[in-house]
Amino acid sequence: MSDDAGTLTPYPGMVRIPGGTFRMGSDHHYAEEKPAHTVTVSGFWIDETPVTNAQFRAFVEATGHVTWAEIDPDPKDYPGARPGMLKAGGLVFTPPSKPVDLADWSQWWRFTFGATWRRPYGRGSHIGGLDDHPVVQIAFRDAEAYAKWAGKELPTEAEWEFAARGGLDGAEFAWGDELTPGGRHMANTWQGAFPHENTRADGFARTSPVRAYPANGYGAYDMIGNVWEWTVDWYAARHPADAGKACCVPENPRGATLEQSYDPRDAVRIPRKVLKGGSHLCAPSYCKRYRPAARHAEQIDTTTSHVGFRCVVRDQPAGG
Repeated sequence: MSDDAGTLTPYPGMVRIPGGTFRMGSDHHYAEEKPAHTVTVSGFWIDETPVTNAQFRAFVEATGHVTWAEIDPDPKDYPGARPGMLKAGGLVFTPPSKPVDLADWSQWWRFTFGATWRRPYGRGSHIGGLDDHPVVQIAFRDAEAYAKWAGKELPTEAEWEFAARGGLDGAEFAWGDELTPGGRHMANTWQGAFPHENTRADGFARTSPVRAYPANGYGAYDMIGNVWEWTVDWYAARHPADAGKACCVPENPRGATLEQSYDPRDAVRIPRKVLKGGSHLCAPSYCKRYRPAARHAEQIDTTTSHVGFRCVVRDQPAGG
């Protein structure tokens, strides 16, 4: 089999990540990105793009998979919840008409009954003509099920970040140190005053086709912006301390423990996984997470209109 350039590849639609040692995280932005620390990852393959609506549809048609957002919640899992809210759906970005308190995300997110991967913004919406857009309204279990069906896995946070950097270790963005070099938009992010004003200077109000922007140095598209992407790692509020010595650099780290992933502020204990990459809602005026080092916690039972995923295939060890 061959890729678009005619080069033989065992994994069509994926690009080779050579592996190596790099500085993960950042000491210059949000607290959860600290401390920057050195890690090593082995070589692997990663999907060129986030999984698209067309690809996810093929999976559903082949397996009959029913996504989390299509299943009514079990009252036993959500004690104290109002019965009228225990219906299938997902969170949908719903921009207000005027400036709001940026500390209150409920001003622009609405839990919407009937929001699914087929109807990402609720009943009346659809994905007609959007086959090449990333699938959204995907819970962690849905991403994991797709990966298993495809003979792949979800990436670790370290693998994802290494791939996103495209060989530019230490650079601010996946393409260098300037957000819009020469005025060119390099990813689908937010322009204007978030969340009420979107100037669409990059041409898109919500998701975009997965190859609308240049690939990074490894040939991967949309590692930054468009949609957040699930990783397999449990979330902790900070990275581990830097080893400080070359002899002790972690190899293929696997993130936090399950117990660390719970948010003590939540009334119902739902574990959280790490999301990477930012989305079309990341804005200089609110969420500067359109960077490889950026990370976000997402409860595994949550689906939204700006979260998707991509998969990896790890190298087999010698003799494996």
